[in-house]
Formats: sequence, C-alpha cells, structure tokens
Amino acid sequence: MSNHNDIINAAKEKFGKLLEEQLLRVDKMKENREFINYGDLDPIIIGVVGGDGIGLAITKEAHRILEFLLEGEKVEFRVIDGCTIENRAKCGCAVPPDVLSELKKCHVILKGPTTTPRAGDPWPNIESANVAIRKELDLFANVRPVKVPKEGIDWTFYRENTEGSYAVGSKGIHINDDLAIDFCVTTTEGSERIARAAFEYAKKAGKTRVTCVTKANVVKTTDGKFLEICKGVAKEYPEIEFDDWYIDIMTAKLVDPKRRTQFQVMVLPNLYGDILTDEAAEFQGGVGTAGSANIGKRYAMFEAIHGSAPRMVAEGRVKYADPCSIIRAAVMLLEHIGFADKAKKLERALDICMYEEKKLIITGRDTGATGAEFADYVMETIKSL
Repeated sequence: MSNHNDIINAAKEKFGKLLEEQLLRVDKMKENREFINYGDLDPIIIGVVGGDGIGLAITKEAHRILEFLLEGEKVEFRVIDGCTIENRAKCGCAVPPDVLSELKKCHVILKGPTTTPRAGDPWPNIESANVAIRKELDLFANVRPVKVPKEGIDWTFYRENTEGSYAVGSKGIHINDDLAIDFCVTTTEGSERIARAAFEYAKKAGKTRVTCVTKANVVKTTDGKFLEICKGVAKEYPEIEFDDWYIDIMTAKLVDPKRRTQFQVMVLPNLYGDILTDEAAEFQGGVGTAGSANIGKRYAMFEAIHGSAPRMVAEGRVKYADPCSIIRAAVMLLEHIGFADKAKKLERALDICMYEEKKLIITGRDTGATGAEFADYVMETIKSL
C-alpha cells in the first residue's frame, strides 16, 4: 500500500502542474478577445512553412499560385524553414524556438504537412508540430469545408483546436506498468468561442442549422460542458436551428444519403472533429482534396489536412504529390485576409481542373502529372476566367 501512496503522490504532483498550466491558459484567453483587422495591415505578412515529406513540394506550388494571384497587392511572403522532422528531432521539441519566433512575426501562415513520430519511428517522441503551433498561436478554430454538389453535400466543420483530448496529449501519466492515464480538457472560454464562431459563420453564410457533435451521454463532464455551452450560445441565434448528435451515430449518418444532406454547420470537440472531417473529406475525393483553416484572434494558419507521406518520399515520388489540398487551403487564406474575389476565382479554377476538364490527372506516380504541372494548369485556367 505504501508503494501505491508514493505512486499516487507523484501523479498528484504532475497533475497539479497540468492544472496550473491550463488555468494560466484560461487567463490568457480572457485577456485577448479582439480579432485582428487585416484591412489595417500594410503589408499583410504571409509565412510559408513547407514542413517535411511531401510538404515542401506541395507548399511550393500553392505559394507560386498565391504569388501569381496577389501580384501588386500589399502582401509580403516569408519562407520559414526549419520545421522538418530532422530539425525538430535535433532540437528535441515540436517547433524549434527560432521557427516559432518567425511564425509570430507573420499575420497568416500557409503550412505544409509535418511528420509526427509514432512508436517504432527513428525519431524521439515529440509532440505534433500542428498541435504545438495551434496552442502557441491560440488557433482555436479548425475550419474544414466539404462540398459535393451532385450529392447535395455542403458541410462546414468547426472543430475546437486547442482543447479536448489533444490539449495535453504528450503529458499523460504512466502511473506504473499496469496503468496509464490521459486527460481531456474543456473550458468555458474555449467552448464558448468555438460555438460562437460556428454560429457567426452560419449567420454570415446564410446557413440555417448548426449541429453540435459530442459523446455527452457517456463523457458527461467535459463533453457535457461543451454541449451545454453550445446550447447556451444557440439561444442568442434564434433564427438558426440547433441540434446535437453523438459522435458514433453521426459517423453513420454522414453516409446515410437521406440524412446527410440535412447537415450544414457542425461544431465539435477536438478529437471528434479530427475523425469526422477525415470521413467527410472522402465524399469529396479524399483528404488530398480538402483544405483546412486554423483561426485565432491574432493569427491564422492554413494547411492541407493530409500527412507528410513518408512512403512517397522513400519511393522517390515527391514531385508527383498532389497539391490540391493545400491549394484548397490557399483559397481559404485568400478569403480570410479579404481577397474574396481572388479566392472564388481560385476555387473555380480548381473545380474545373479537378472535376470538369481534367486535362491533367495526378496519380501520385509517373503515370500522372507532377504537382508543378498541375499548378501551372490551375494558373492557366485562372487566366481564362
């Protein structure tokens, strides 16, 4: 029993430090409630982070397209190196301090995929770079649109980005050889701001329904809190219908042709949002076709939703990597910083190139086009619009 007491006391000490970190984070959220106004910036600084694996290649193509579209505008591009897995492993941290310092000098960031080490990989067990950046820059809203007009699908997911099961994902406690515990974090401030962001988007976009997705019937404390806060925010938007679903049945209803067309805007805790948006992207053609926005009050980051594809790197197929996901993210970036017309033009060009004309097909191998060839195709299409 004395041995158990020592183990419990050590766990209490570690848990106490986690609580202190999270309470300080809540204090910071309460201090910063104003969104940046991009119209006041001259120039708007756009950081370009290639990441690693295929990230460097596909980000380069999206960067080229953005430069093409924003020529003559009051923007400045800054290429930020050093976010490769090799460099992150060398410094033993998710994001090297010098890289983070450069990121904080930007207003928006276009980011390629980064490798997160798994068990058996030749890298140390460092935190996901994405998770670390989201937390450091307080990018609380992960926004992922999925559209398949012929199927009647037009979904926008608002995934809470800084809390939930990922908030302290690398700080769980191995109590002993028999017991390990991780933590799920839900705060009033964090839940309220993601709920409000979802409803504000619905209001501006003319949507009529917001759906909250949790597992509040079982995970009663954290998911229950998230759901109750969403219900409270919903009362401020009486013109918008609000309902809630549990994550298990929601994954089924997304594949139900009769039910799925009824969903419009969905707001979810971190883990469920990660799972459901990958499922949703499959309807659009897979994770390689979908972009992602990470929105905060001071910063915003736009990225592909797929990984760094180390197998493609190992097989020498990097130049054939599909840049469509990160180009979709570039559409969201343009819209976010105030270039809605250019965003629509790029989105239209992508639809033509990917689904209509399809003069070039990307297969991920030498049987198809390279990423550079496809980016050229997109730019030529933009010129014709």
